[in-house]
Amino acid sequence: MSKTVLTLIILFLVLIPAQAVIFNNLILFNVALPLVFIYLIISLPVTLSTNWSLTIGFVTGLAVDIFSDTPGMNALACTNLAFLRKPVYHLYMSYDDDLSGLRPSISTMGSAAYFKYLLTMVFVYCLMLFAIEAFQFFNIRLLLMRTVFSTIFTFIIIYAIDSLSFKRS
Repeated sequence: MSKTVLTLIILFLVLIPAQAVIFNNLILFNVALPLVFIYLIISLPVTLSTNWSLTIGFVTGLAVDIFSDTPGMNALACTNLAFLRKPVYHLYMSYDDDLSGLRPSISTMGSAAYFKYLLTMVFVYCLMLFAIEAFQFFNIRLLLMRTVFSTIFTFIIIYAIDSLSFKRS
């Protein structure tokens, strides 16, 4: 368990500043924004209690809000993402698989299941964040474009990070 805590602290200390300094400035065609810091929430162990997941999600979102000057949008979206983490995981994996306490990754879930899990989580987060940001559905075309292209951009980066950081057993 201490290895998991240490890994989460390192991810927090690396991803939050990287999001604030690097990824918030990588906007493609004024629609695609990589939201790489959500990898911290997506890769939380499935056996972690809901209270801890929600707390970690809120603190992560709040930290990004502080650095990005977005008043609570990421905190709300990250808290919702942390809440939806287990149900989305169980869409693609059986309930017996969460007994091992492993983190969701390519090596623990397999490529196909992790691909679907990651794509679903990133899409849900992007949709929530941009809907909160717009707070209206007046320009639905721009909302959908930002959601789809940010999902693709974020998915590619997070999938690459996970592919490089975890070796297959």
